[in-house]
Amino acid sequence: MATKIRLQRHGKKGKPFYYIVVADARAPRDGRFIERIGSYNPNTNPATIDINFDKTFEWVSNGAQPTDTCRAILSYKGILYKKHLAGGVKKGALTQEQADAKFTAWLDQKDGKITGKKDNLSTAKADARKAALIAEAKKNEDRAAALAAKNAPVAEEVVEEESPATEEGAAAESTEETAAE
Repeated sequence: MATKIRLQRHGKKGKPFYYIVVADARAPRDGRFIERIGSYNPNTNPATIDINFDKTFEWVSNGAQPTDTCRAILSYKGILYKKHLAGGVKKGALTQEQADAKFTAWLDQKDGKITGKKDNLSTAKADARKAALIAEAKKNEDRAAALAAKNAPVAEEVVEEESPATEEGAAAESTEETAAE
């Protein structure tokens, strides 16, 4: 019997949630399946993938063919890489200890990338929140200043008339400047 590892859709419209299942290749997408081996939630950032590593590795080793999306998920979790290393051990290209060391090094690197992405997302979210709070505080200050200016009593302007002596002195200065030119 040809078996496939594929996604079985659940969740409401616009919010998909998938089970990762092993099913007969002839069965419908959301129909009968042989075994459920995990779940995949693309709604979170990064996507949440819970998978039974040992069962999935056993199914892949026995010939179950993953669909394209499941192949990407299995590759992301390292199941296909472990299968690749197991093939190298079977051919004699490397020992089981070397394969295990390579796999653990790969897992550490992958975990570092994932935690780095989560940290970047959380710091970006915190920075955006701080920027929004600063912008809100500035806007509130501007509104308060505008309201204070609107409600402040209007001061009358007092215009003092110039004395005649200053006018005559200014006229004399302007005639001296024109004569000098």
